[in-house]
Amino acid sequence: MTRTFTLGEIARHVGGVVEGDAGLRIEGVRPLADAGPAHLAFLARALYARQAAASRAGALLVSEREKIEGRNLVRVPDPYAALARALELFHPPARPRPGVDPEARVGPGCEIDAAATVMAGARLGARCAVGAGAQIHPGVVLGDDCRVGRDTVLYPNVTLYPRTVLGERVAVHSGAVVGSDGFGFAREAEGYRKIPQVGWVEVGDDVEIGANSTIDRGTLGPTRIGRGVKIDNLVQVAHNVQIGEHCVLVAQSGVAGSTRLGSWVTLAGQSGAAGHLEIGEGASVGAKSAVTHNVPPGAFVVGHPAVEHRQWKRMQAALRRLPETLRRLRRTAPAGRKTRREG
Repeated sequence: MTRTFTLGEIARHVGGVVEGDAGLRIEGVRPLADAGPAHLAFLARALYARQAAASRAGALLVSEREKIEGRNLVRVPDPYAALARALELFHPPARPRPGVDPEARVGPGCEIDAAATVMAGARLGARCAVGAGAQIHPGVVLGDDCRVGRDTVLYPNVTLYPRTVLGERVAVHSGAVVGSDGFGFAREAEGYRKIPQVGWVEVGDDVEIGANSTIDRGTLGPTRIGRGVKIDNLVQVAHNVQIGEHCVLVAQSGVAGSTRLGSWVTLAGQSGAAGHLEIGEGASVGAKSAVTHNVPPGAFVVGHPAVEHRQWKRMQAALRRLPETLRRLRRTAPAGRKTRREG
């Protein structure tokens, strides 16, 4: 059965104000180009204002500043954040039936809350703890002494190595590995000797870890992921890394061993940080950039090696002018002298 809500109900849920017919019933959220009279669409960027004006959507989710006349609107401070809340309203998360499936394997000494779900094919080592509302999907493997907090979801084929600790409302997507060995080797005359990685991983509340991402345990102590951190797919977090609260690590980014990120740091796609560095609170690293030195709080760095973004823009502008500059230098070189290229 299709769930429907009035525009007024949606506005209350997303913290907005209706302009137009608050009683209009909405049956879903669609993109501007696909929406019909019973749908809510959203306009997050002025770039799409013309498309919004032409949309057949019954109502639009817009910012408080957007100028659109003759339409049913829900005005909000941030349309993108309000979209997330609207989608939660129409698509509440599925809640599987609590209990431990007979085809799950549970080690001795485990404590599984009666309101948790452990599905067929999951394997739990000894002395694991699983909180109320947690979901352990098929193919998940928990090593000994793992802790899974309340309402945390481990999607199929997630692996937690021994002693991994996950907080509440954590989501770990398929194929992710948390607590694997850190990459530590000592060079000897005969080759490389592995340094035993005897630490663990601690993940705070409200963290999301994307598919096929990996977080290594510490060498002696914990690798820590702070509260509210969002980790995209295919991200690597090395041993002993400390990530502050509400950081964002975008796809294929990586953090080398023992580097520390303050709160609200952003690593854009395919960016990376070398080991034993400090990236200050609120700093941002541009896509494909390589951080090789400490980054101060609030900085925005780009490039390889990463530098302050305004300096990087000046460097790129100078680089584009370099061929013409060299041609002028060769034309103006004193008679009888050869440039290095001509010599």
